[in-house]
Amino acid sequence: MSIKDNLQNIKSSIPEHVTLVAVSKTKPVSDLMEAYDAGQRIFGENKIQEMAEKYEQMPKDVQWHMIGHVQRNKVKYMAEFVSLIHGIDSFKLLKEINKQAKKYDRVIDCLLQIKIADEDSKFGMSANDATTLLYSDEFSELKNIKIVGLMGMATFTDNMTQVENEFRFLKTTFDQLKTQNSKLKILSMGMSGDYKLAIECGSTMIRVGSSIFGARNYQ
Repeated sequence: MSIKDNLQNIKSSIPEHVTLVAVSKTKPVSDLMEAYDAGQRIFGENKIQEMAEKYEQMPKDVQWHMIGHVQRNKVKYMAEFVSLIHGIDSFKLLKEINKQAKKYDRVIDCLLQIKIADEDSKFGMSANDATTLLYSDEFSELKNIKIVGLMGMATFTDNMTQVENEFRFLKTTFDQLKTQNSKLKILSMGMSGDYKLAIECGSTMIRVGSSIFGARNYQ
């Protein structure tokens, strides 16, 4: 199956209100261009430097999503062009993004990452932390970032009941926060293995890599 066929398969199987982020980390620009030529415009990367290199080489109507864990000292390399940052897990990080966005006179869209998985290796804040942050005076002073939704990663397990419970918890958290903050539009959850379940649970944005580009080669 070609990248184009894979993309068309996925797009035809998801509802119109769900945004597909093609996770292109570790993939060469030639693969991304194949997806681009098939109509894909949103790409997700998990390393800022790799994303910046691809940004330089790709057409400028591409939207770049930073989906990995963000190191504060690297924010400056993407502040000029990034469309959406998925993994916001602290106020300190938001402050840094705000500072760097200001230099380019931009407002950068961000998602708060909520920890819904059992695993310690997953980053994220608790639902309470997110509520506290959104209500804080410090947060209201940040004019160059906008929280537009939530993101979460389910536990890596074959137990789909557990995954479903985690997704539903995130959806409930999203609905609660949304009543207090109408800017929250995006609920980013679901990857290649579980995006159909995530959509059933209310996801509006899925991050799919291997089902589009094939298995990844980690160096």
